[in-house]
Amino acid sequence: MREVVRARGHEHVAATHGSTFEVTTDDWLTPAGDCIVGVEADRAPADFADAFADACRDPAATITLRLAAADATHEVAARGHPDLTFESDRSAVVRTSTYVDDRTVAVGADAAAADLDRSLVAALAGGADCTLTLAVE
Repeated sequence: MREVVRARGHEHVAATHGSTFEVTTDDWLTPAGDCIVGVEADRAPADFADAFADACRDPAATITLRLAAADATHEVAARGHPDLTFESDRSAVVRTSTYVDDRTVAVGADAAAADLDRSLVAALAGGADCTLTLAVE
């Protein structure tokens, strides 16, 4: 099962956060938002299919996240968690930790914003359109 979120980069994308990355439906970004890699997302976790959310609640689930912009991509491996709610109507956050709130879509990720391919980050900082694809097994 998979979900796809389309967003765009922003001039303030820095992608320096060491434990998360985020895509938001907000149309703005301040320099303090160092985990945000995409704005104006067309969907948020609350829009995801119930079956997808249920599959992600399995602690044994493997969630693969693929972020693509321009000619650059980065794939991140993460896990599911039984406390994932998929209730946020604003943003999707991927975490390297096991912390869960209504924005969290995956935990135990093997990469955060600071780990993303720098050519991808440059494209996002240039305002490129981006796609975040989430697949759960």
